[in-house]
Amino acid sequence: MRTLKSLFGVGGALLPVLYCGGLIYYFVDLSGSLDEAATDGLGPTVLGLGAVGLLFCIPLMIKVVRLFARPRPPGSPARGGTDASTPGGEKEFDADAVLARYMARQSAQAAANATAAPTTPESGGPANGTGFGRRIR
Repeated sequence: MRTLKSLFGVGGALLPVLYCGGLIYYFVDLSGSLDEAATDGLGPTVLGLGAVGLLFCIPLMIKVVRLFARPRPPGSPARGGTDASTPGGEKEFDADAVLARYMARQSAQAAANATAAPTTPESGGPANGTGFGRRIR
């Protein structure tokens, strides 16, 4: 199914390239040659169609490269590896463990801050807080 989707993507990217190429062929064939197309006033049109056709070639090339590029193996580091994975191959996120680590870190910081004596500035004003928000002056 994935290959079929990729082939339709390549076909969809090929359509504008073929359309621009067909218009270039038509205008040059109508005039007889590229020099006659330029003298008939179709030179800028043919040049513009060529530039637009080249721009449409970029997505076409990307889709063709993706079609023929080998997919990475499931255990490669680019896909995240197999560390801490479920048997199905997808990573599991444990929100409870993250919250527990955060709460343990906060309680450890609170205990460390409670044992340290608060410092007062030499000017005799209140000590500056170490958190977010406005400064008290």
